[in-house]
Amino acid sequence: MSAKAIYENKGKELLYKHLKSDGLSAMPSIIVTGKTNWQTLESENDWLKSGKLVCKPDQLIKRRGKLGLVCAGSDLAGVQQFVQARVDKSFEIGKTQGLLKRFIIEPFVAHEQNEEFYLCILSERQHDIILFHHEGGVDIGNVEDKALRLEVPIDTKAADCNIASLLTGIKDAQVQSLLLNFIADLHRVYCDLHFTYLEVNPLVVRAGRIHILDLAARLDQCAEYLCKSAWGSNVDFPPPFGREAFPEEAYIAELDARSGASLKLTVLNPEGRVWTMVAGGGASVIYADTVCDMGSASELANYGEYSGAPTEEQTYEYAKTLLSLMTRTVRPDGKVLIIGGGIANFTNVAATFKGIVRALRQYQAQLVKCGAEIFVRRAGPNYQEGLRVMRE
Repeated sequence: MSAKAIYENKGKELLYKHLKSDGLSAMPSIIVTGKTNWQTLESENDWLKSGKLVCKPDQLIKRRGKLGLVCAGSDLAGVQQFVQARVDKSFEIGKTQGLLKRFIIEPFVAHEQNEEFYLCILSERQHDIILFHHEGGVDIGNVEDKALRLEVPIDTKAADCNIASLLTGIKDAQVQSLLLNFIADLHRVYCDLHFTYLEVNPLVVRAGRIHILDLAARLDQCAEYLCKSAWGSNVDFPPPFGREAFPEEAYIAELDARSGASLKLTVLNPEGRVWTMVAGGGASVIYADTVCDMGSASELANYGEYSGAPTEEQTYEYAKTLLSLMTRTVRPDGKVLIIGGGIANFTNVAATFKGIVRALRQYQAQLVKCGAEIFVRRAGPNYQEGLRVMRE
């Protein structure tokens, strides 16, 4: 399972499209950026002028209300002022700093505190877990201690489990009935669309209507071939707040999509000292883990792997891309490149190493300039030939 976070706007779009629950209010929404033409936006979306609005960044940021990143109950002029004061500006959350680039605007739903609930579905190995608490919102605190919990075994529907056991804190029979049906339907969509995590906080029930006010969601990216039509063509898996997407990552993802092999690359710290070029998904985790265990987590520049018998040409393209990132900056203490992996089952080590050697030759001058040290450890089919070529 490759659990990847998606934008709140996309998550709500999927739920509104596939949920069949009575009473669900499918609210319109729109994304604005620093390039948005506000006059055009207003003329094309009448609902922006017909009532109060809520606006917040849509960039995988948690606890936006506590951070002062929610504008609620304002008109369009107030929302515009809120966005323009923050868009494309740096914002710090703990030790993470990043640019606020995209905001979501929705209708404002006036409600009371006692109409807010907390609901979360997440996947574990043997079952899905549904967490529910009758008090939701920004001040919910430690959910694990408060929420009631229902385990739904794999290949079982929540509708066939005791959902009512989650709703014991609710006295209103109509609200109980609405939520019971909604939770059952939400779990159905969760399974059908291969979500791995879905948190609604707050979930508001007011005047017989259900409103999804705040959403965090992750999808299993490995299910893309199954869910392409259900997800739609515009599913993005954005990097977490504070980490910019690199064009080199997109290039490797494109290579990966065109290949039967696996080629993955994530840039963690472009200024980092320790770079890895590891064969095998399991080995890549162990190498990254070991770098962190040895106290160099802040110096780990990338995470990635190549596996599944890539050709010499594919490995060359992968290595060349990695080396271009590694040699972009020079450090007085030099840089370290670890070329490694486990014992290959069927990947031809000689072929992949010849691809890496081509890239090393191409970037020889840059590697010398940045004071690179290169360590190689590999075994598997034709590994002797691969190590000989590498050593020479």
